[in-house]
Amino acid sequence: MDRIDVPLHAVAHSRAGDKGNRSNLSLIPYDPALYPILAEQVTEERVLALFAHRGATRCTRYDLPRLAAFNFVVDDVLEGGVNGSLNLDGHGKTQSFRLLSLTVSVPRELLQG
Repeated sequence: MDRIDVPLHAVAHSRAGDKGNRSNLSLIPYDPALYPILAEQVTEERVLALFAHRGATRCTRYDLPRLAAFNFVVDDVLEGGVNGSLNLDGHGKTQSFRLLSLTVSVPRELLQG
């Protein structure tokens, strides 16, 4: 099977929410056939490493196979949260863009467009 490395945003979308100093990131592949491939590659460890520079201490991934989606909860990533931080993204809404910057290897035939 011919594979190609692509940024995650080429094969999935994400939304972010927050509560206190915790960010909640959804990850949903455009094609449900990509769900098991992303499950192998977008791990808790990889996501935690992606946000380590922000002080993240833990990442928990919740698999939602019936929805072909994932939910990542990243602790201590918002530099204190909306009320306790001077960062420009106090709500952490742009964290989904950072998640989508990860590179994944996918079968070429599953790429859209």
